[in-house]
Amino acid sequence: RGATNFSTTRSWERRPLNLDISSNMKPPVENVKVSSKGRDILIQAKRHTGLRQWNELLRWAFCLSLANPMKPKFTAKMDTGLEPIEWSTFAGPLSDHFAATFAWRAAQDEVDLADRAALGDYFRAHIERGVTSLRTLKSLESLVGQVS
Repeated sequence: RGATNFSTTRSWERRPLNLDISSNMKPPVENVKVSSKGRDILIQAKRHTGLRQWNELLRWAFCLSLANPMKPKFTAKMDTGLEPIEWSTFAGPLSDHFAATFAWRAAQDEVDLADRAALGDYFRAHIERGVTSLRTLKSLESLVGQVS
């Protein structure tokens, strides 16, 4: 498979959506995967923040990426650096919220919500971009400062 580019619409050209996002949303992926480069960044982030669980850092990474108004870029050449984490472990009790927020953002970025492969690629692109944004973390306070 080739690279998927999600950057065809400018962020200021987004159209209003009439999207029914309700509870019991289906997750975009069954397992969250991170590249080897991402794993290395997460190891460093764990050390600097004191957060002990991968899912905690991945949740922060996902939210940081969603907060970025630009569409993430995705390259199909992604190795797996971490053991895949099940969606339920990644999202925990916020599963429906994460799935609904992701579906809303995907629709905003004109990703076909019926195309499971495209949704999976788009989700992984958000995870990788979010993890990359953790690269310069020095403390938990600096992580909180990125979102405030």
